[in-house]
Amino acid sequence: MKMDRARTTITNIFGRVPLTYTRFSLTPQTDGDSSQVEMKLADEEECGDQPMGDHLVKRQAGNNGSRSLCFKILLVVLLFLIGFLIGYLSYRGRVGSGQSRNAVPLPCSAHGVENGMDNGVDESMPTVMYWSTLRPMFQSKIEDTPFERSIQQLTMNSRAAGSASEDALAKMVHDKFTSLGLDKVWDDEHYVTLQDFNRAQVSLLSGDAVAETYNPTSYVAYSPAASVNGSLVYGRYGTKEDFEKLTGKVNLTGELILVRSGTIPFSEKVRNAECAKAAGVIIYPEPADFTFPERNGDIDSPFGHAHFGTGDPFTPGFPSFNHTQFPPSKSSGLPQIPVQTLSSKDGKSLIGKLDSPRCIEDSGSVCMLGNKYKVKLEVNNVLAEKKILNVFGVIKGSDDPDHYVVVGAQRDSMGMGVCKAVVGTSLLVELARMISELAKEGYKPRRSIVFASWSAGDFGAVGATEWLEGYLNNLHLKTIAYINLDAIIQGSESLQVSASPLMYNMIQKILNEITDPMAVKLASKFSYGFSMDDAAYPFLTYSGIPSVSLRFQQTKGPYAFLGTEKDTYENFKKLVKVDQMCKTAANITGQIILRLTHDHKLPLDFNIYVKELRSRVFELHKQRTAVTGMQLNLQWINSALGDFTRAATSLANSFTETDQENRPFLRSLNDRVMKVEHSMLSPYVSPKEFPFRHILYGSGDHTFDALKKHLDLLKTDKAQFNEDLFKNQLALLTWTLQSAANALGGEIWEIDNEF
Repeated sequence: MKMDRARTTITNIFGRVPLTYTRFSLTPQTDGDSSQVEMKLADEEECGDQPMGDHLVKRQAGNNGSRSLCFKILLVVLLFLIGFLIGYLSYRGRVGSGQSRNAVPLPCSAHGVENGMDNGVDESMPTVMYWSTLRPMFQSKIEDTPFERSIQQLTMNSRAAGSASEDALAKMVHDKFTSLGLDKVWDDEHYVTLQDFNRAQVSLLSGDAVAETYNPTSYVAYSPAASVNGSLVYGRYGTKEDFEKLTGKVNLTGELILVRSGTIPFSEKVRNAECAKAAGVIIYPEPADFTFPERNGDIDSPFGHAHFGTGDPFTPGFPSFNHTQFPPSKSSGLPQIPVQTLSSKDGKSLIGKLDSPRCIEDSGSVCMLGNKYKVKLEVNNVLAEKKILNVFGVIKGSDDPDHYVVVGAQRDSMGMGVCKAVVGTSLLVELARMISELAKEGYKPRRSIVFASWSAGDFGAVGATEWLEGYLNNLHLKTIAYINLDAIIQGSESLQVSASPLMYNMIQKILNEITDPMAVKLASKFSYGFSMDDAAYPFLTYSGIPSVSLRFQQTKGPYAFLGTEKDTYENFKKLVKVDQMCKTAANITGQIILRLTHDHKLPLDFNIYVKELRSRVFELHKQRTAVTGMQLNLQWINSALGDFTRAATSLANSFTETDQENRPFLRSLNDRVMKVEHSMLSPYVSPKEFPFRHILYGSGDHTFDALKKHLDLLKTDKAQFNEDLFKNQLALLTWTLQSAANALGGEIWEIDNEF
């Protein structure tokens, strides 16, 4: 009975497969073939008594079950061991393939492998290119790079956007990329509306007579052609705060405003003057605000643009491709009043005619021309359609070639533009060369690297913005980051870093680990967001791509000759030690590129946005009483912030718990990180009307700053407060934040949300 129960149990365990035995029949067959052996399988029911004549070979009943049990247990153990070995060998295979991607072979080894030959690799050589190996390899290439020679090769007397000389420079960059053996090199063509300089003049009038005339050598692009007269009021830097002080003391309607360059872009100065109902703007550089190569002197009238935006202002929100018929359209950021720059010498001459010339030292006083003088401003700029070329080269990634880091520099400038454009272009080409050499020596970036040479950067990042507008869907959630090299070296005493919060910790870590003696001594200053004249601005605020701009400068201020005819190689050599500073700039920017393409996990700190968003919501809580007075509360925006915080924590935990070799899952986590910046773009405003949709660093009523300033009107100017507009702003910001939390949270079935 016990044996029967045991047999029944084992039968149940193994799927009730019937026990079998084997019957051998040795009886000669009728056809005389005595060699035939017959084997039959019989069920347990057939195991009754059989006649001996059948030559039954049968196990003893006493041990049949136990032997069968032992056999099956051994079979299970054997299958387990086989499965274990298969899993182990599969795992080793994955590790081996991962290591081979980062292998550092001998120069002949790659060739040998490619041709199926014995590569003869020394077993003692490292098989994985870790960061500790990659970084010194890159730094050694920097030390061997003759940056001065590269800059001299790219220096031209003229490089105005859309000119024949700038086209020749584009071909030079294209040929250099091709000679490096990049995976692909191509051009991107756009037809854009720029503006050419025509005669401009500023006249000092005494009654009907012309007392003095100023003839500038440069201009401000996109200024309307116009001639206006009026008194002249000194407006310091033309910031909102400066105009608020002025409008409280003097009526600026119909007057001309004299402002200093610097602090904010030209376009913002003109915008603020328009809001104050001024008739025109004159901009001059004050030498005390700038750094000179040797000693302070005069500064020529600088070139700039007055478009309060980026890209071609006559195709706002859509790309300027050839032969595409657009309805008449222009950007709302185009100025309606004329604007012109003067030299520092001419600006001081006008200052001397004010009723209190010492006003430049006193920000609280109002300085203007007396009754004796008036000023006439005449601008005659001409619109012109130009063909421009952006030039690209790519090193494709080994794991995620469809994800890429873009590094770019503007190629054009008015005049020689050595500091403004040549140095950045030289760094771009040399970084492409060094990283392509690393790739040939064994380093395979996990993600692609795109090198971009932009045109028409002087007119408001026109080339870069048109590319973003033309390929917005292609770039969506594929571009990891943008690194801007424009005007990167303006001194050697400090480093100004403007970056997306996502990149702050990565850059700080690189600076902490860097061994470059020049970089170590630099005082670093970080700021989030960008000014509108930075080419990285549209990448962050229009496309939602994490971006960074680096700027080495003197403590005193920006380079005096930037944007003037004196931005020459001779003056630049007097400003800095060219080779040393270029190596430092290449070291830092190159390590940013390599970090973003080397690590399994994207080194972007999404948790920092929790802090940023919390600080903005906290500002709203300071005025909770005003909000509740409108029958509103902050519960829903608090809930959205809580969801975002929990999603960030969950994603961080997923990274910690994930096997680094589980590449599909790791890619899905990285994709969620790439959604963070893009999810900060408001989906509720038109890119045509409000192209800079970022709720933290953009421009328009959809931003947190606009919401707070609107709420502040309840204290400063209650009559201007619009309750319906505020409710709409709060609701749309709340839903934008909730959408960001959902995007960070993962797939829709993983979002536990009771919002």
